[in-house]
Amino acid sequence: MDRIHIQQMEFYAYHGALPEETKIGQRFIVDVSLAVSLREAGETDDLTKTVNYAEVYELCERIVTGEPMKLIEAVAETIATEVLATFERVKGIRVALIKPNPPIHGHYNSVSVEIVRGDYA
Repeated sequence: MDRIHIQQMEFYAYHGALPEETKIGQRFIVDVSLAVSLREAGETDDLTKTVNYAEVYELCERIVTGEPMKLIEAVAETIATEVLATFERVKGIRVALIKPNPPIHGHYNSVSVEIVRGDYA
């Protein structure tokens, strides 16, 4: 299966289990990889034969900047569910959702979750 990758989408939102996260907000970075056959689009140069990644970006933006959720796991799951339901050509998806600066003590680069749904093999 072929892949479309949209990486390092950055949004500001208010997800989190801690009160300061939902009040102050923070950056979130999203990577998605879509399992989709690209042969027909490649052979025909026809946008309708692929997945418009601008539309995928807009869907991710709407979800991440929308209603706050406590867990980044829930945000990632919502992205995966909505992409699979919206774009019939997408057979599987990998979503990585990264919090670069969560308000926890210690030294680290970021915290993240990664989920895979559908036929992503």
